[in-house]
Amino acid sequence: MPRAPRPPTARQQLGAAGERAALTELEQAGLRLLARNVRSRHGEIDLVMLDGATLVFIEVRTRAGQDRGGALGSVGAAKQARLLRAASEFLAAHPEHAQRTCRIDVVGYDGHGDNARCLWVRGAFEARY
Repeated sequence: MPRAPRPPTARQQLGAAGERAALTELEQAGLRLLARNVRSRHGEIDLVMLDGATLVFIEVRTRAGQDRGGALGSVGAAKQARLLRAASEFLAAHPEHAQRTCRIDVVGYDGHGDNARCLWVRGAFEARY
């Protein structure tokens, strides 16, 4: 008999709320959603959007507080490398976007609900080849 799905943890709920808030904020800034929660063997890209003609891969990080560098500080070198590999896989799977200028943004939320502080970093890091 299949198991019933587990309810989301508090951490998963906080992350999902951050993704919803980021999507709303980015759409209000004029970006257009192409895909959400794009999974690859290297990880997941939270949001893939268009900013004009630029393809934007967006990592959303949500933390209850600012300890250990807060939301933005949690995107270290290993996470950056996984995001770059996942973005490369997305481009390989979607050749219609292969010639676009691309960038990776990070949207970080520190805190809960209305008290959460948001910081959107466009072009948070670059690929090194």
